[in-house]
Amino acid sequence: MKNSGKGFSLIEVMVSLVIMVIGLIGIFNLHIVAKRGSFESFQQTQASYYANDIINRMKLNSTQLASYAGTYSGIPSSATACNAAACTPSQMQLRDIYEWQSSFTGADETVGSQNVGGLDTPTACIEVNTDTVTNTNTVTVVLAWRGIRKTTIDTGSPIVDTSTSCAASKENRRIFSIRTVII
Repeated sequence: MKNSGKGFSLIEVMVSLVIMVIGLIGIFNLHIVAKRGSFESFQQTQASYYANDIINRMKLNSTQLASYAGTYSGIPSSATACNAAACTPSQMQLRDIYEWQSSFTGADETVGSQNVGGLDTPTACIEVNTDTVTNTNTVTVVLAWRGIRKTTIDTGSPIVDTSTSCAASKENRRIFSIRTVII
């Protein structure tokens, strides 16, 4: 009987390699997607931390709530030179904003001259609305930053008015918003 199976094992090896390469490409793509998701999740967690940080600072300096309102982006302006224990409430407000803005823009963490901490090209907005009848202050903090992938604007969102002023209308923007009452 003639041996007609010559080279058959080579074909099997080639098919196996092709299947393995396709599997490895799939695993590699899955790894990339997981890394992106992890980064997006980390940025969202950071934004939550920064928003809660400024709210806590505002609670500690509640006589200056209206002074905290504004839009913040870019390099923070210089801080007041007071010692935190000896600051007036208005000096403490300036110091709070400086330290908070330094955190979320990454100015607190640098390697050489490059900011490595914070959010990617962030903009933050603080709105303070006072109800004189109930003597309560509703504070809304919105942080917007650049994400990895393109996003679409949800015009039905209740935070559209505030978030649009925080550069959320730009492509790739991510938004974190929190609203609370400070008495």
